[in-house]
Amino acid sequence: MSGLNASLGYFLAIVCVSAVGRVLVTRWRPRWTFLMEFIAAFALSACRLEVDTIAEVGQWAGALGPDVAITMLFISITVHGIIMQGVSGNPSVTLMGLLQKDTGAVSAVLSVAAQLLGAYIALLVAGKYWQMELTDMHMIKNLMMSECSTSLQVPPLQGVFAEALGALTFHLVYLVLKNRSQLLRIPIFSVLLTLIAYAGNNYTSGYVNPSLAYAMTFTCPGHTFLAYSLVYWLGPLMGMTLALFLYLGNIPLLFSRNLLYSKKTRFRVPKGKTSEDKTS
Repeated sequence: MSGLNASLGYFLAIVCVSAVGRVLVTRWRPRWTFLMEFIAAFALSACRLEVDTIAEVGQWAGALGPDVAITMLFISITVHGIIMQGVSGNPSVTLMGLLQKDTGAVSAVLSVAAQLLGAYIALLVAGKYWQMELTDMHMIKNLMMSECSTSLQVPPLQGVFAEALGALTFHLVYLVLKNRSQLLRIPIFSVLLTLIAYAGNNYTSGYVNPSLAYAMTFTCPGHTFLAYSLVYWLGPLMGMTLALFLYLGNIPLLFSRNLLYSKKTRFRVPKGKTSEDKTS
């Protein structure tokens, strides 16, 4: 249980730092939304890196089975959703706002850059934490850092399809629940993202988040940077764009006309009397 206790302490530290950071940004720089995205991407990536550690070496070095990793993944996503309400930490969600004309181009670019930076900082923080070697599990993970195992277990083309399918599912649900209560959205998103990660474990790990994928697997050997970019950027963006097109019937930034659904008038307009009706 010492390994689990150390991981719980790590999760608690990340949550506290992220919560304090959000409060400070909200109070002093409420318009700097990219700082929120930085914090959200950092928290999401930092927690997922530790979940990945439990999944990889937990059962050999800490007697922690796959059920513990899945449970911790679900809890971390749920807590992240509670603390970071209204902030995604996901470039594909940010770019979807741009395609919907809800987000400006400059704001979107700053947010995506902040998300990638947050994921990079999370990777550095997790590496420093593993170097402390508080448990056998973290000692093994520290030794594996230079030779981490890639999350892409299939050919790149198949990986693009897997990430696109996961992103399509996630973004369709996201659009349907966009205006619903957080009490409904958070548990549904937590279950959905956990299921996508579980289903994609033997394919791409189902990140459906380019910045998260950068922290988790872009630095691992096994594939080129181009292959990783195609799978973990092109795949989610394709799925997101298709989800938006299927939900709205068009892409607002590109098309003003609905290409899938016809807008029918709500009320029937009465027809005027013809000349024959007037003479009769």
